[in-house]
Amino acid sequence: MNDERTYTLSQIRQMKGETDWDRIDKMTDAEIAALMADDPNWQEAQSIDWSTAEVVVPANKVPISIRLDPDVLDFFKAAGPGYQKRINAVLRAYMRAQPPKPAPRAGTKAAKPRTGT
Repeated sequence: MNDERTYTLSQIRQMKGETDWDRIDKMTDAEIAALMADDPNWQEAQSIDWSTAEVVVPANKVPISIRLDPDVLDFFKAAGPGYQKRINAVLRAYMRAQPPKPAPRAGTKAAKPRTGT
């Protein structure tokens, strides 16, 4: 069984956090900056320009059936929960490492994929 939990956006919005937002709202920018300066986790992130950050919602995965060699599957499963995500990450890395395919020239038809062998 998969120990990873997934939530819908509406479920996340309904969750109650432990943050005291009233206290945060009453703080000045200088007080917040002082707290951040004391936070060791902030030291590595303070030089990042967060003004251009974007929220990226990953696309839904497509369920498929795939045949893998037992030792390949065992390798990914041995690292614990999330083996399907790791397999996806390896396939994505392979996909990105491929040279881009040239676009067909205007007025020409794209080659038909070969089938069977």
